[in-house]
Amino acid sequence: MKALRIHLKQSSANYRREETIDNKMTYPLPPFSTVIGAIHKACNFTEYQEMKLSIQGSYGSMGTEVYLDHCFLNNLQNDRGILVKMCNDSTMSKGFIRVAAAKKSQGNDFRKGITIDVLNQELLDEYRSLKDLNDEIGDFKKARLTPVLNRIKDRKKYLSQMKKQEGLSDEERQQFSRREQNLKRVESRIKQKMKAYEEDNYQKPISCFRTLTTAPKHYEVLYDVDLVIHVSAEERILNCIYENIGNLTAIGRSEDFVQLESCDFTELQEIDGEYSCDHSVYIQTSVLEEDGFDISRQIDGKPTKGTRYLLNKNYTLSPDKKKRIFQKKLVVYLSGFALYKPIEGVYVDKGEQNYIVNLI
Repeated sequence: MKALRIHLKQSSANYRREETIDNKMTYPLPPFSTVIGAIHKACNFTEYQEMKLSIQGSYGSMGTEVYLDHCFLNNLQNDRGILVKMCNDSTMSKGFIRVAAAKKSQGNDFRKGITIDVLNQELLDEYRSLKDLNDEIGDFKKARLTPVLNRIKDRKKYLSQMKKQEGLSDEERQQFSRREQNLKRVESRIKQKMKAYEEDNYQKPISCFRTLTTAPKHYEVLYDVDLVIHVSAEERILNCIYENIGNLTAIGRSEDFVQLESCDFTELQEIDGEYSCDHSVYIQTSVLEEDGFDISRQIDGKPTKGTRYLLNKNYTLSPDKKKRIFQKKLVVYLSGFALYKPIEGVYVDKGEQNYIVNLI
């Protein structure tokens, strides 16, 4: 079976585990989705290209790095953080313009200009005018709208009681009902017009303003990473990867640059003897139960089973195009095992050194 063997090195890397937030923990090897994404970017693929991967390697040590995290609060605060305006609030763009920054932990006021650094006076004036408009809308509702709606409510209640009186003819009851329905329609139009005005003139514009806060958080970082990636796919895809491998600049974070050691075509062969693997590698859990798989690494005389991970591979978009639905692969991260019989999906790459390859 023809495949592409890519040998990479990284001075540092974080392959983020998606369930971690404050302390961004890392996988010991990049998950399939991370490698597939890097390859697709390097080749400028705009749609997913079907491929199977084997990922193995090692790292020298693990450490922790502090970084300054920028986080948007769920609601707009007038007295803390950094006031920003989103460049395009109708999309998933994260671009923003800084408007003003609070100088102290409390007692600030963007609207009144108390203990703040003004970064964009024009946008700050826009923010203040929107807040003034919100006050005017509130005063209008309280002074004029609410009394009108209360009178309509009282009138509806009166008409409802009147049509329930005994001794009324059908025509009289219908007249009361028609008058009641007319009042309901008037009430509904008033509320809809007020809601539309408030949404267009205040709610939508103010939603572009956000509160940005910063806080120190941590990355788990692997150092001196050595990766060997095997890719199996259609020949045209392999050729495209081979031609564009120089465009693969990072795996993990954008700053986790790669150093390309080699990229070669190779032939994967079925297991025809006994082969051992000292690299750390992702192996499908089902392979561990196969006859012919031997875990030679032991602790206290008992074979180690490795660490199980449910890793993302490729994804499809939800019907509303807003959510990625990933295909998951259950694997075991382990090293120190041997194979001595053919196993489906497991091959050997007989190069300068023998690589055990489990295509997933």
